[in-house]
Amino acid sequence: MYRRSLIGSAAAAGLLPGASRAQSFPSKQLRLLVGFAAGGGGDVVARILAQELTKSGGLSVLVDNKPGAGGNIATREALRAPADGHTILLANVGMLAVNPYAMKDVGYDPSDITPVCLAVDFSNVLVVHPSVPARTLDEYLALARRPEGMDYGTSGIGSAGHLAGELLKSRSGARLNHVPFRGGGPAMNDLMGGHVPSLIASAPTATSFMREGRIRALAVSGAKRSPFDPDIPTIAESSFPGYAATNWYAVVVSSRTAPEIVTTLNAILTKALRAPEVRAAYGQQGMETLASTAAEAAAHIARETDIWKKVIADAGIRLE
Repeated sequence: MYRRSLIGSAAAAGLLPGASRAQSFPSKQLRLLVGFAAGGGGDVVARILAQELTKSGGLSVLVDNKPGAGGNIATREALRAPADGHTILLANVGMLAVNPYAMKDVGYDPSDITPVCLAVDFSNVLVVHPSVPARTLDEYLALARRPEGMDYGTSGIGSAGHLAGELLKSRSGARLNHVPFRGGGPAMNDLMGGHVPSLIASAPTATSFMREGRIRALAVSGAKRSPFDPDIPTIAESSFPGYAATNWYAVVVSSRTAPEIVTTLNAILTKALRAPEVRAAYGQQGMETLASTAAEAAAHIARETDIWKKVIADAGIRLE
């Protein structure tokens, strides 16, 4: 009884190490690492979240873009930083469920990463430059079956767009030639400039240009049509039943981070993600807000890893 009393008093006073860390966190600026260049889907997700954390939470948040190597540069940077919860990583499906299994050496092990929460989920969109004479997926693939094939850009090696393209290439047998960029923004700039004929882009990167009629959308990569753009058919319904390749982002930290800091981070982040303004802002970009628990995020990443490991093995995909 006396010992329990002492423990309770110490926790209340913040004298226990865990209680002390949780109560004093955050004690400085949060650094939100993004593995892709400004202007792409990940950057959009990060900046909407950072704005809400600053506005409603009173936090100072630096969005730090570290593009390259399919997001691995940002991942390694996050894992090298002090594991005090002040450096967090916005990671996508490629960074968490694909790169460690499809690349020779990513410079980290999946066990080095601890999920904090899922942030958003959305389909990718196959879009083409107006000069491309294809208005349906079937017409696009017919062009891609020519000897020279069809170039398609993505935000980078191992990105969700790249995965979607490799899966479509495997299912269709078309000559789809991957052109990786250092983010969705640079990829969209080259599509708009006519330097690459097609792009498998995230909804946040493509939506505004699609709605302005500056690029043409042929299909979305999810299992169902997007409620935000319901007129665009899925790849599955167009020609390939069962096809599905969605993109999602999770916030993760180093596995060296104290559990109580992870819990506090989850509370801070999910509160921001559930804000009506944030949901609306993500919705305008064609994204669904998730705001999960850490356990739900871990289970989701495990399921996606199983799915993509099989795709990688069956298709013999190696990302370099």
